[in-house]
Amino acid sequence: MIAVTDCLPPAKMILTRELHGEPATLQLAAQLAPLVVNGGLIFLQGTLGAGKTAFCRGLIQALGHAGAVKSPTYTLVEDYQLESCQVCHFDLYRLGDPEELEFMGIRDYLSDQALCLIEWPDKGRGVLPAADLEIHFDDLGESRRLQLLALSDRAVVWLAALEQGDVG
Repeated sequence: MIAVTDCLPPAKMILTRELHGEPATLQLAAQLAPLVVNGGLIFLQGTLGAGKTAFCRGLIQALGHAGAVKSPTYTLVEDYQLESCQVCHFDLYRLGDPEELEFMGIRDYLSDQALCLIEWPDKGRGVLPAADLEIHFDDLGESRRLQLLALSDRAVVWLAALEQGDVG
């Protein structure tokens, strides 16, 4: 069996965390939140149930959303207009064809000021631009290994601050 970590794209910086339980996932998301408040494109990769949506929920709530964070599995996107920023949470799992993203106006969501979180980005290959940050979730049974890959200069800044604990 090939692990997620065997097929990672080239990155400018990689940060790896092993997390035990959903609270640890939410904590890491909360630590990342103040770093990404000015927008960016984050891809979340992993199997069903690996923690992608939980991570997104923790990040969106840490950015100031007080209500429930719904999984956009059926709607494809949930848009959150927060006081600190705009967050667009996509779940492309049920996307039949990447061209469907064009019909739904994907480019309107992908502004430089918006933070776009995209689960199952491979389903949008050929239409989606390159991510700033990819987060790979590897289910280890009792824990999850997250590999955060900085693919842009601004994501290097995010990961360096996260690694040094210089957040918030």
